[in-house]
Amino acid sequence: MDFDDTSEEAAWRAAVREFIREHRADLGHRSRERGWEDVAVARARQALLYEGGLVGVTWPVEAGGRGGTPMQQAIVDQELARADVPGPVNLIGIGMCGPTIIVHGSQEQKDRYLARLLRADDLWCQLFSEPAAGSDLAALRTRAVRGEDGAWRITGQKVWTTLAHAADYGIVLTRTDPDVPKHRGLTMFVVDMKAAGVLVRPLRQMNGSAEFNEVFFDDVVVPDAERLGAPGEGWRVALTTLMSERLSLGGAGGDIGVPLQRITAHVAGALAGLPEDRQALVRQRFGRAAVDSLGVRYTGYRRLSVLSRGGLPGPEASAGKLAGTRVARDLVDLAVRLLGPDAVLAGDGRDGGAGWQALAAALPGMAIAGGTDEVLRNIIGERVLGLPAEPRADKTMSFREAVEGTR
Repeated sequence: MDFDDTSEEAAWRAAVREFIREHRADLGHRSRERGWEDVAVARARQALLYEGGLVGVTWPVEAGGRGGTPMQQAIVDQELARADVPGPVNLIGIGMCGPTIIVHGSQEQKDRYLARLLRADDLWCQLFSEPAAGSDLAALRTRAVRGEDGAWRITGQKVWTTLAHAADYGIVLTRTDPDVPKHRGLTMFVVDMKAAGVLVRPLRQMNGSAEFNEVFFDDVVVPDAERLGAPGEGWRVALTTLMSERLSLGGAGGDIGVPLQRITAHVAGALAGLPEDRQALVRQRFGRAAVDSLGVRYTGYRRLSVLSRGGLPGPEASAGKLAGTRVARDLVDLAVRLLGPDAVLAGDGRDGGAGWQALAAALPGMAIAGGTDEVLRNIIGERVLGLPAEPRADKTMSFREAVEGTR
């Protein structure tokens, strides 16, 4: 791994730091904000970042971006985190929806959506997961039926949809042909989240927040002009989205290694404040977790080194997330056990919310979002260890047959 910027990367980092310094008062502070309470403020911040060239860094110039490298985007993420500045509110749109439209959308869709997405004039969400189709996305059941007028009518349910409650638009993956194998009968659309028949309900989490939503589609009319890709080619379109998500999350500098360092430091402080006899009971456990957190940190550096050399993130991103969520749980559980009732109020807000217990309640979701632990282990097993893929009998039968076989 390489810990040093190239001359070009150093120049870009200096420019990003200077922009943040000049506009510090207008950019706000991550540690003083909670969720999506003030979407108007978040939209204004993203518009300012866009005017400074810090949004859509890797997007093509013709799509409104800079035509830059993933490493340049990673540097932006690092510098925003270092300055305690929240990133763009439209992260789902920038990292997943927009790139899908760039590759598969019509010119009319690109002209209508992309510039507004980058400025956060419109917020976007990604409507993939369903109650019966999470890790096995191709098993989704939300259906789209084409009418005689050429328009499509969508009926079904999506779940765990980030920002759906504030989104103006979303990309939705639907089943349009149940009589072919499940990966072949899918179609992707752009959907107006304010359209008749769209119902969004927040999902209250254990930590008291509601960052995710369930979305219901009740005969929602979508014009054929809002289709992305050909009918039945939705899986190919979805792979573009998922690969863009992998680059957006796996290639960013502000990944789990950054908050993990803060959590480790906070737990060390809590440990240092205990009597010597109590320290001895947990010191070894903390030492193991602290060493593991360093492993996660340096795995992130390896990923950045690959980006700096022009490569793309590989399965090490899966290993980093898998290890990072486990270490975070170990550290936070240790803090809660050390502090007891005081854990409700301890923490600085950035990492603990209302306290360590709030963070402990939020962490199980990290083991699901962006790929469950089980899926990540499969990726590592197949792509790193060379193990055979799990047998799947439903890959060749039609989706209708597969569903009937489970009854």
